[in-house]
Amino acid sequence: MTSSQVELMPRHRRFAPGWPLWVFTLALLPILVSLGFWQLERAAEKRELQARIEAQRAQPAVTITDLAPTADPSWRPLLLTGRFDPRYTWLLDNRTRDGLPGVEVLQVFHDSTSDQRLLINRGWLPWRDRRQPPAVPTPQGQLQLQVEALPTTEPGFRLHSAPTTGWPKVVGHIDLPAFAGHTGAPLLPWMARLQPGSPAALRLDWPGLPMTATKHTGYAVQWFALAIALLILFVWAGLRPEPRGNINDEYS
Repeated sequence: MTSSQVELMPRHRRFAPGWPLWVFTLALLPILVSLGFWQLERAAEKRELQARIEAQRAQPAVTITDLAPTADPSWRPLLLTGRFDPRYTWLLDNRTRDGLPGVEVLQVFHDSTSDQRLLINRGWLPWRDRRQPPAVPTPQGQLQLQVEALPTTEPGFRLHSAPTTGWPKVVGHIDLPAFAGHTGAPLLPWMARLQPGSPAALRLDWPGLPMTATKHTGYAVQWFALAIALLILFVWAGLRPEPRGNINDEYS
């Protein structure tokens, strides 16, 4: 058999990845797998959070005085009776709807049934001309509001706006202790937002959770797919052709 005929014959391959391939795979594979399981954990947390929110929303609406002192009011429907304080209004900046810039209107409300003050998010207003704040009319007289209590704002990345003097104040994030300092009177440690049907309501299409359980599950699938692709690449790159040795010895 000639050497040219030998070259055309299929060669056996053996699995013999070099140490650089081992190091690369063993370093990257645990990261990809752990990221996948982390996203699955986040998906479970989001499902639990959504279930808790729905359970709270399903409860009947109560007044502030009906809330247990140690109960978490987050996402509970509440009935408020009282007046808005026209002196204290904040405009939460960098809020968009349908691609339009705007603000969410935050205003102090004095609840007459509990004799306590809390911050109410009245909804969204467009803000096209940044040279002057949008006009915010305040309804007068005694009002009955349907609201939803919100969880305490957690610290994190915050967008800051240019400081403003006078009222209304343009702010980039919610800071209830600082807002209470502006008014010179205590506020409840949580705020609420208006629900459809309430007087004084502006645009109320509240955004949902920033990341759903489905999205986290999708990210987990992507990380696991990358891990599988890495293993396939490791096996493919580690297969090497068998050495031919001496042709005369093999075919003598």
